[in-house]
Amino acid sequence: MARIKLIFLVALTGIFPVNSMAQSLHFDNPIAGQRADPWVYRTDEGVYYLIATVPEYNRIVMRRAESINGLKDAEEMDLWHEHDTGVMGHNIWAPELHRIDSTWYIYFAAGEEENIWNIRMWVLSNTSEDPMTGEWNEEGQIKTVKESFSLDATTFEHNGKRYLIWAQNIRGEGAGTALVLSEMADPLTLAGPEVIITDPEFSWERMKYFVNEGPAVLKRNGKIFVTYSASATNHYYCMGLLWIDAEADLLDASNWNKSPGPVFYTNEELKRFGPGHNSFTVAEDGKTDVLIYHARDFKEIPQHELADPNRATRARVFGWTGSGFPDFMQNTED
Repeated sequence: MARIKLIFLVALTGIFPVNSMAQSLHFDNPIAGQRADPWVYRTDEGVYYLIATVPEYNRIVMRRAESINGLKDAEEMDLWHEHDTGVMGHNIWAPELHRIDSTWYIYFAAGEEENIWNIRMWVLSNTSEDPMTGEWNEEGQIKTVKESFSLDATTFEHNGKRYLIWAQNIRGEGAGTALVLSEMADPLTLAGPEVIITDPEFSWERMKYFVNEGPAVLKRNGKIFVTYSASATNHYYCMGLLWIDAEADLLDASNWNKSPGPVFYTNEELKRFGPGHNSFTVAEDGKTDVLIYHARDFKEIPQHELADPNRATRARVFGWTGSGFPDFMQNTED
């Protein structure tokens, strides 16, 4: 279980200066309508790729642009479609694009056509220089020790080792999803052990559903930060924060720290409802930090939240406190 650092409450206060670039960029939000769980990958050459969940939950799409704003009107390409039967046949969710050793990988979640909630993590690969060309090959399921509801895989490298963080129903019926961390033997295989780094323990993580999901990794200031999303995907949806010293043992759960409150959440005055499932990138200058996330601009949803298509991809610059923590500027508009 992650330890709670109450000093984080101080780190989030306004007594520390934040990045002066915070309001110097304008984004044409939303940068993608009806696109949830957004992941933006920026190449060393400054090309941006956006991949996200479509409301039909039936395929994986991608768009490319030379700027973040350019993603808004960029042509979108269908890369892969669900299977007609069996596994990878329904609920195609939360694709992420990663480049590892000259190969592109898409990590995504999918259920079965005959059992749509039997969701697991799957991988596609492509050796083309441009991920919007070439062939995407199915590499199969990422196998976990416990065979259970699993989704939202993200991968990162640290000190010469590769890791995977994902959300999984690890503790059984009624426990919801926790975040689990494991070292990887290769981009397709977990090496273990599989360590729970956060459970939904606070009330803001348990609104309607017990949920910790959608992890995203940010390395800065001698720490590894992990944002994640909590609760139902309506206006309750929000972001929490984990962190660990960069030189600590990542697979020792006691080394992880957890914010006692959400760090980015609904702001009715700004018409920002249920922000979450984010990724990180940088602006065209190569250094200004940008948060990519989804939200709705209305609160009341006339149907089940997963049936509503109107989660939209948004971008906003974020800053840093004097104590070295990310400041997502909860009360500032995009």
